[in-house]
Amino acid sequence: MGLRIGTQLGPYEILSAVGAGGMGEVYRARDSRLNRDVALKVLPEVFASDPDRMARFEREARVLGALNHPNIAAIYGLEEFGSGRALVMELVAGETLADRIAKGPIPLDEALPIAKQMAEALEYAHDHGVVHRDLKPANIKVTADGTVKVLDFGLAKALMDEPVAADPRDSPTLSMAPTMAGAILGTAAYMSPEQAKGKPVDRRADIWTFGVVLFEMLTGRQIFNGATATEILASVLKEDAALSSLPSKTPTAVRNLLRRCLEKNLRQRLQHIGEARIVIEAVLSGAAPTEPITVMHKGRERIAWSVAVVFLLFALLTAFVHFREATRDLRPIYSSILPPDGSSFTAVLGALSSVAVSPDGNQLAFTAITDGKQRLWIRPLGSPTARPLPGTEEATSPFWSPDSQFVAFFAGGKLHKIAISGGPAQTICDVPGPYFLGGTWNRQGTILFGLATNLYRVSDTGQPIPVTTSDQTGRELYGYPTFLPDGRHFLFLILSPDPEKAGIYAGSLDSKDTKRLLSVRSAVRYAPPGYLLFVRERTLMAQHFDASRLQLSGDAAPIAEQVLFGGQVGGGAFSVSETGLLIYRSGAFNTQLALLDREGRQLQSVGPPGEYRNAALSPDGKRVMIDRFGIHVGERDLWLYDLSRGTASRFTFDPSVNSDAVWSPDGREIIFWSNRGGSNGLYRKLASGAGQDEKLIAASYVYYPRDWSADGKFILFEGFDAKTGWDLWLLPLFGDRKPIPFLRTEFDELEGQFSPTGRWIAYSSNETGKTEVYVRSFSASGGKWQISTNGGTQPKWRPDGKELFYLASDGNLMAVPVKAEATFEGGVPKALFPTMFGGQVGGGFEHYRVTPDGQRFLINTLPEGQRSSAPITVVLNWSAVLKK
Repeated sequence: MGLRIGTQLGPYEILSAVGAGGMGEVYRARDSRLNRDVALKVLPEVFASDPDRMARFEREARVLGALNHPNIAAIYGLEEFGSGRALVMELVAGETLADRIAKGPIPLDEALPIAKQMAEALEYAHDHGVVHRDLKPANIKVTADGTVKVLDFGLAKALMDEPVAADPRDSPTLSMAPTMAGAILGTAAYMSPEQAKGKPVDRRADIWTFGVVLFEMLTGRQIFNGATATEILASVLKEDAALSSLPSKTPTAVRNLLRRCLEKNLRQRLQHIGEARIVIEAVLSGAAPTEPITVMHKGRERIAWSVAVVFLLFALLTAFVHFREATRDLRPIYSSILPPDGSSFTAVLGALSSVAVSPDGNQLAFTAITDGKQRLWIRPLGSPTARPLPGTEEATSPFWSPDSQFVAFFAGGKLHKIAISGGPAQTICDVPGPYFLGGTWNRQGTILFGLATNLYRVSDTGQPIPVTTSDQTGRELYGYPTFLPDGRHFLFLILSPDPEKAGIYAGSLDSKDTKRLLSVRSAVRYAPPGYLLFVRERTLMAQHFDASRLQLSGDAAPIAEQVLFGGQVGGGAFSVSETGLLIYRSGAFNTQLALLDREGRQLQSVGPPGEYRNAALSPDGKRVMIDRFGIHVGERDLWLYDLSRGTASRFTFDPSVNSDAVWSPDGREIIFWSNRGGSNGLYRKLASGAGQDEKLIAASYVYYPRDWSADGKFILFEGFDAKTGWDLWLLPLFGDRKPIPFLRTEFDELEGQFSPTGRWIAYSSNETGKTEVYVRSFSASGGKWQISTNGGTQPKWRPDGKELFYLASDGNLMAVPVKAEATFEGGVPKALFPTMFGGQVGGGFEHYRVTPDGQRFLINTLPEGQRSSAPITVVLNWSAVLKK
């Protein structure tokens, strides 16, 4: 399915056609969100129309998208349009290796650096369990600066069943046994013998093809030929590689490397591509013999060959020892960790602080969801399995003690710690509030953690006290602290709508003074011997940092791409040990709005995937108002979606945060919150978009509207106060319009919702130490009823008032039958279906709405490509990336 130049595919504008082949058409496109050009590979329609094949492809694509290596072209995502699918890939400039070979043989001093980078790409992929299966010169690009990029990693396996092009020498991936295990995959001229026989393949198939490509670079011609695919495959199976046709100056070590790569017997073939890299590095460094082989009579050839082998083995042994010592600190080593069987890694909201490596680099702590419950898991990095820690349900934001023996985490409005050797979790202190933004622990037993509008310190037992001086307005969030080596100074992030205030700061336990270091909105980690790690536009960066002087130097350099990052809400899913071990999660922070029935079946998607929050459904169920993050930091706008027409239009235009829309009962007006002009306020605007925005109230504190009474007289909103936390307020739309406190206590009261009759208000509160859903009479003299039984948030009434819905702590959407007339009576909660918000509800965002008939739900879901967890990437000697 082709695309027209100039058309828009999601955030991508199609600029030009790049090429076409059996695996699809490729276009150059402009990514409007990140202001960069990308490659869109539009998959053949026969693939996109096959649900089973696409399901297999998407599973493979998630793994391929996690590959992160400078010599592998990255996969950014998967975009849907109509019935078609397109891979979003890194756009690589430069000619293909096939184009270069077409000009003639490549000189040895040019060919070997290319081969070395090819080997490095294959080595990384093989170590991550990915085999290319379709390596060929057309899938290898060489940029102007000599950088090699291997394209289409693993797509042969991911797609399968591709049609055969007319020219067998340049055919796309062949398939002679559709969808069957052992199907022939790979271009005919570059197939390994086992591929040609239709047998299962492993990394040794790529090693064979590596040898074929290296031979072609040095000679300028293909090693196996034929007029048809059948003849080419017969040549692969029967003929020996004509190594005698190599240039006479080809070094002995390279000839023997090719002989090992092109061994038809799998057991005799080179077993790991890393050995090929070592040989090439040895030749390039002069550690291996470079003299050409001499043609001799057969009587003398055997003796000379034996001497050459002994000399080569000695040289390779010397080179191996040399390079092993040299690369111990110079070469990064990558591996991947998948979720435990039957579970998935924490998604979206809780993912930004869901992984933590121990200071000694031996253990990994992460949160994962099993049976709808989020728990803390421990994975020894020397073990193939992970184990859950009992008593850690609802755990978020794990961080380690400095001796690597305890893990601290947040759950149920408290900060806990648990020994990884066993035993129950111990409560450290209460931490009421909707935001838990990470923690850090020094060797003196002091814990520092982020809690909404401030950083707090606490000993491993005791009461938390503020460390920083916040602006007391609730407009700024403080989080992601990390101690520096002295245990007194620390780094942290301030999230602020003011770009001059937002950024990474340095602070001290001994002073309220802080120093701004960087303007990024990222979590930060200090990495010995002297780096700061942070995320910039989903790329993990490292910059030299003097911890004693609190001073950065030099330029930041990239370490890894496609790191899971919260965009406008900050964060970053990465962690680093004191021993040089780096871990991070890949992926996107996008969600997909969808309409689901009461069984959780998806009925309709609403708009493309994106960073969406706070969807508000109109009273007639035909329109949706939603928050969308802007291009610039600190910008968020309201957009109006028409469900019947499938159109979207921007509703607010002020360069500030505009969010949390509430519809009037008749659907004619919208009330929303904005921080335009540097102050918080509630604004009213016609839903048609006509007229000016009317400011209703202004305050120094954050005011989020939550509901509009059915009689149109009151707005129910939540406001933050430095002393009482979050409270529920009423704004009369008559008289002097002076706000009236409805529920103001020492606890947090949030997410208020009027009943359809206006007699009752449902809300959430942490008054018991755990967030639960309650109903209270609108009149001050009325009673109060607890609705949820084991944690709950975000109550919503069915429009006829006969049910109350809420999100349970395990992420299930719950339904409670109620009688809410002159008196109130609540029934037993029943789970309808699981959502993606297990263990991580709240956070200030509305996650779902109820349709007017009470039988469907507009809800944030995970996009199709994110429904299975990408693996956690583990990098040993990460700083070696900076030296490449």
